[in-house]
Amino acid sequence: MTGTDLLQDATAELYSSDPDAFVERRKALTAQARAAGQAAVAKQIAALRRPTRPAWVVNRLVQAAPEVPGELASLGDELLAAQRDLDGAAIRELSQRRRQLIETLVRRAFTVIGQHDPPAALRDEVAATLAVALADPRVAAELATATLTRAAHGEGFGPAGPPELSVLPGGGAGAAETGTRTQPEAAPGRPGRARPPARPRQTAQERAEASAKAKAAAQAQAEAERERRRQENVTAAEQAVTAADQAAEAATAAEQEQENLVERLEVQLADAREALAKTRSTARRARNRQHQARQALTRLRP
Repeated sequence: MTGTDLLQDATAELYSSDPDAFVERRKALTAQARAAGQAAVAKQIAALRRPTRPAWVVNRLVQAAPEVPGELASLGDELLAAQRDLDGAAIRELSQRRRQLIETLVRRAFTVIGQHDPPAALRDEVAATLAVALADPRVAAELATATLTRAAHGEGFGPAGPPELSVLPGGGAGAAETGTRTQPEAAPGRPGRARPPARPRQTAQERAEASAKAKAAAQAQAEAERERRRQENVTAAEQAVTAADQAAEAATAAEQEQENLVERLEVQLADAREALAKTRSTARRARNRQHQARQALTRLRP
């Protein structure tokens, strides 16, 4: 087996195994790589980071259903296009599809690991990670390889909002102003006084189209604002869970370090006991020879 194969197999095993067994299994796989003469691979395996439980759940989903990253990427592209076009109807329809897809994937993920009633915090972390993967290429890449190490945090999709629209006086729902106003021309023969610009008359169809566009843009902005507020709440919860995960990971690392220290001390103690046993045996033989020598001396004296 090549070093590359050894690393790939070790990575797949570690990121599919329960996180609670990660540290011990990584230690064993590192030792196996060293025993196989693959010191560089052993170093890479030892450097693999233990995934948090939400990240592990997502990794298991992707391992069981490799088509998931493609489904998320496809929907993400559609959402991005709808936001660029400020297509309110499409944004609403795609946002609903996104919620349905994520809910479906979350259920599948917990079915894969055999946990049908997960804690709410864990379920929310998994859902948030899948949502961010729709918009963040870095998270999407890690998800595609099933090597996530922690839940993803971010706001995902949510347009910053369309440009503000103003209704021109007397013109119905007119075109959007961009902040640059055209200076009115001075009336001929009356310098210094501006003449109001001529206002083009709009047909009923034009006014209806402009009104529909303004309404769609406003609806898209309202949808984005609702999504932003929801994501703020999710982010706050994610941060709390992340802090707890980091504390647990640090405690686990400290525990492993102490276990390694105890193992080394136990080996040293076993060696010391063996040396003590040998020393005692040597001392007994020396005392026996001493006793025999004294007896011999006693017999030889007159």
